[in-house]
Amino acid sequence: MDSLANLTKKEEAHSFAELYFNEHYHEIRHRLFHTTSFFAFVTVITFCNIKLLVKILESAVANVEFFQLSPGEYFTSTLVISVYSGLLFSSTFLLSQVIFFYKPALTINEKSIISWLLLGSLILFVLGLLFSYYILIPAALNFFILYAADVLEPFWSFNQYFTFVSALFLSTGLVFQLPVVQVMLTASNVIDPIKMLNFWRPMILLSTILGAILTPSADPITQILLSLALFILYAFGTYTAIRLEREYV
Repeated sequence: MDSLANLTKKEEAHSFAELYFNEHYHEIRHRLFHTTSFFAFVTVITFCNIKLLVKILESAVANVEFFQLSPGEYFTSTLVISVYSGLLFSSTFLLSQVIFFYKPALTINEKSIISWLLLGSLILFVLGLLFSYYILIPAALNFFILYAADVLEPFWSFNQYFTFVSALFLSTGLVFQLPVVQVMLTASNVIDPIKMLNFWRPMILLSTILGAILTPSADPITQILLSLALFILYAFGTYTAIRLEREYV
């Protein structure tokens, strides 16, 4: 009888574990389907309005004529822009889906921190794109235009221009996530925010090095601007991490 009872308990535990796994599997598949659908939707919408987006990208710098080196270059570039836009917006959507998946297992404080992190990450990413579009891109391109003034006319390949712009968007988007990383490390008890505050001198050197690595161009203006933004973000992230530790820890 005891062996039969133990066997029954094992079968029930196995059935419960299998049901639990199936629930998580269907939940993950459900959220991945929504993320993929959102990516496809944004990509199609962007491609249908690609001329407007191209004009916005070209308006970041004035007095420049763009051309295509081959008959299909512009068409290929617009496809890549559409896919990039889909990935850009669906990445934030995917992050929200991951958070919603883990949210039932979190405590009240953890849910509050995660919610603020999600909102802060989205705001910082948008600020990074705006910083790149209105400050970094004009500064870098105007530097190259002025440097070649009276010698060369500014006729640029649109494909190469888009490659340059997208690299700046990507680097600034990642750099502006630094405060989010600092808060996550503090919430996980990996790094003491007071130690972050004491590392401000080495951070000046590190910001300068990263600014030179992350910028796709060799002009000093873009590197200085990105390095300055990186250090300001580090200071903001340190302040936020200290406030978080005092409030929740």
